[in-house]
Amino acid sequence: MQNDQCRDRRSDPESPREYAVVKRSVVVGGHKTSVSLEDAFWTSLKDIAMRRGMTLSTQIASIDTSRRTSNLSSAIRLFVLEHFRTRAASTMFIGERHVPSLAPLSPE
Repeated sequence: MQNDQCRDRRSDPESPREYAVVKRSVVVGGHKTSVSLEDAFWTSLKDIAMRRGMTLSTQIASIDTSRRTSNLSSAIRLFVLEHFRTRAASTMFIGERHVPSLAPLSPE
């Protein structure tokens, strides 16, 4: 039995490119290295660097100096995740400040 909805997405030529792992060469601390990340992480990392007024190389060097893992690609993924977690949490807290506080429930 073959079901088009169940076929493997990796073989689908129209699957989103953001899931593809892309290997790029970058210069970190004066030496060239390669980093493999999904396209969505590359895009997010570039956006974060741009919003901070940094070059991509400078942002990667900053991540490299403060990483707690031996793998730079993993450190970059964790950095991007933490960036968006922090943004989501700050947005949530800002939104909560505008909600009027509710009176405590009285015991029945």
